[in-house]
Amino acid sequence: MHVAARTSAFSFKGKNATAQEIGQKLGVAYLVDGSVRKSGDAVRIAARLARADTGEELWSENFTRNLKDVFAVQTELAQTIVEQLRGRFGGADAGSAAKEKIQAEVQAAEKGGTKNVEAHQLYLQGRFYENRHSEKSAREALAAYQHATELDPGFALAWAGVAGTHGWLAAFSTEGGQKTFDANLSSARDAVTRALSIEPDLPEALLARGSIETNFDFNWNGAAQTLSKALALAPADPNIVIAAGNLEIARGNMDRAIELYRKAVDLDPVNPQARAFLAFNLAATKRFAEARAEFPRVVELNPAAPWAHAGLGLSYLLEGKFEEAVAATEGEAGEWARLLIVACARWGQKKIPEADAALAQLTDGFAETAAYQIAEVYAYRGDKDKAFEWLERARRQRDPGLAGLRKDPLLANLRADPRWNAFLRTMGLADDQLK
Repeated sequence: MHVAARTSAFSFKGKNATAQEIGQKLGVAYLVDGSVRKSGDAVRIAARLARADTGEELWSENFTRNLKDVFAVQTELAQTIVEQLRGRFGGADAGSAAKEKIQAEVQAAEKGGTKNVEAHQLYLQGRFYENRHSEKSAREALAAYQHATELDPGFALAWAGVAGTHGWLAAFSTEGGQKTFDANLSSARDAVTRALSIEPDLPEALLARGSIETNFDFNWNGAAQTLSKALALAPADPNIVIAAGNLEIARGNMDRAIELYRKAVDLDPVNPQARAFLAFNLAATKRFAEARAEFPRVVELNPAAPWAHAGLGLSYLLEGKFEEAVAATEGEAGEWARLLIVACARWGQKKIPEADAALAQLTDGFAETAAYQIAEVYAYRGDKDKAFEWLERARRQRDPGLAGLRKDPLLANLRADPRWNAFLRTMGLADDQLK
């Protein structure tokens, strides 16, 4: 039985979509919806099960409980729904298997949780903001997660949220330069340690640790072990699948990475991050038609996400469609990403003054947070000395862009240079180091 990911399911909240539309987008046959109302110390939950293809209501029930018992309702509700579906899974044995699966998933969802209702509500708010993948929403998520840990210092999931959000800000925020980057990364490490000290097998905390090992520590073997454990514990978590794909990109296994990104999209069809990574790496492997089909969906899902617009610009750039590349970057939230594409595209058009101006803006504004992108521009221009100088600077700064180094199409001009293999070895990415 396939249960749609939380982010995909919640994306329809408050939208006027039909059951058929939701079912098709999520790839599910049945829908559960409802409402929660709080009055004093009582909470009333109205739940309904319906067919996605027809909208026909199959079951509905109201649950009224004391607020302190609200966490028990999710288990009761899940088990009740499985009972309703028992016959539709092919009989008692299949229904029993489905029930056991639901019970296991509910238990997994409760791991690292809290009994503090307010802390739990703050955690859900943090998840909502974090899944929007913009700098503004990341800061809102961080505030919610931190407040949750203040209310319950033993709330491991909230600590994992703090870690993941600090890690995202370290990777994508350009505010405050190296000092802020270092602070975010340090806070991410501390929060991971706190989460795992409370719940050593928490998949969300392992995801945060594996992402740090991949994006900042360049500890490829450590990341592989961490993410393998996380996947074993939560194989249907799309964010863990995405992280596993990112590690494969670092190792240069592009086809395997794209396979994992496709799996993440299947698990969570309206997850903008899953589609963004898929689209970006389809472009990087010159599958341009597929990439162009995906990028509009990324923008539709989250126009404020980094690379939502510049990713399509990259696709056009690699095709040699330079004017289209520049036009595609309009509206890009990450100014550093926009300048990267513009600097390369104008160089490709031999509009040297405009190319130099974009590179100067990138260097002047983002030297401490986009050293890797500056190296990409110099490599694209064929200035190998400058490219290697900025790659080394990116390594010292722990620039997460280096996790895409091995097969980066913008670095193609460097690969015949003897310094290339030497730099790969410094990064632990030489062929013999990855065997």
